[in-house]
Amino acid sequence: MLELDCGLEFFADFDADFFAALPARPGIFLLEMREVGAQPYLARTADIRRAAERLLSRPDTASKALNLREVVGRIRYRIAGSKFEQTFAYYENARAYFPRRYRDLVRLRPPAMLKVNLRNTYPRCYVTRRIRADEGFYFGPFASRRSAEDFSEGFLDLFKTRRCQIKIQRDPAYPGCMYSEMKMCLAPCFAGCTKEEYDVEVGRVLATLESSGASLTEELAREREAASAALDFERAAALHKRIDKVSAALRGMPDIARRIEELDVVILQRAAEYQTIAVFPVRGGLLDEPLFLRFAEISSEPRSVEAILKQKLEPELAEDLPKPEAVTRAQREEEQPSVPSPASAADWRSQYGLRAAPPELPEHLSLIARWFYSKPRDGEILFRDRVWPYRRMLRACSRLLAGPKQTPQEKLLEKKVPPHPV
Repeated sequence: MLELDCGLEFFADFDADFFAALPARPGIFLLEMREVGAQPYLARTADIRRAAERLLSRPDTASKALNLREVVGRIRYRIAGSKFEQTFAYYENARAYFPRRYRDLVRLRPPAMLKVNLRNTYPRCYVTRRIRADEGFYFGPFASRRSAEDFSEGFLDLFKTRRCQIKIQRDPAYPGCMYSEMKMCLAPCFAGCTKEEYDVEVGRVLATLESSGASLTEELAREREAASAALDFERAAALHKRIDKVSAALRGMPDIARRIEELDVVILQRAAEYQTIAVFPVRGGLLDEPLFLRFAEISSEPRSVEAILKQKLEPELAEDLPKPEAVTRAQREEEQPSVPSPASAADWRSQYGLRAAPPELPEHLSLIARWFYSKPRDGEILFRDRVWPYRRMLRACSRLLAGPKQTPQEKLLEKKVPPHPV
């Protein structure tokens, strides 16, 4: 937990000295009340000193602004080097101090995701904000529900899975829908296909999302090459147009959109301390406690920066422990052909289904998505594919430490050690 590591007692008679001792820097702060059992006041701010002056200065009788001068006994605070660190620290402290209403304080809302409900006999892909351990396939996060729906419309045009919400009865007398009329759905509703044929199509949808479109593109490219080798140029031209359509549909896929269990990234941010980078690991969509790389001190340590990062990101290797048995996407790509084979719903659930969703998973995804889609976005994000990109992390750290040119006053504030440690 990113704790409030600085504190100062408040005495109304010496408020000028109190305000002067507080840093004029961004962060979060907690005002503790004198009365035992009274709820504290938690907030984030772009200037801790100015926020304290607004809340604890002598009140103006004509003003209706909140004033806590008569009830506050102490302030605890934490300086934040970036908006992401500030938001994450605010979230963790709000959850600790206000467990019943922290979601409202942080304004958390689960991000929009694509879901394939694998418990349904005839699964379909749709947009949702509910993330549960129901053995479904979850893909995202997206910036908004509108962006997820826009992407899904173009993406699902590449396949023939159903989009209706009815219960499939396989009734030949059922009239069907416009998608079946346009040959854009296999129409299981009126037995227009067998269960096995529909399962193959769902498998193609899952494989395409799981590989970020690579499996479908490679499949069509192989078919195009085979058609060209067989001198079937008309089919090769049609497949080439289909590849262009696939590329256009996948162009709307965000870089961060992944199957939740494979959302493994590191978010790099400048920290409040001098020449320090905060490394926020994300494993399976869950934010871990950050690692602070203090480059001003690392030069005197026997370990390299890469070794320090490996100890944080791959502790099982650092401790010579066996690797976890979870199958990664890279291992599946090596073990299985890229063309999906027919599979049963039970096989899909065991391979793709989300079986563990702690309560904080939607909250962490919300924080990550809020930062990733913010404009402008500070810091950098690096994705794990087969291995963690340690060299790219070091180059990203160098870029962040270089940063924009700072004034002498900003450099002095950055080097200054925060006063009054708790």
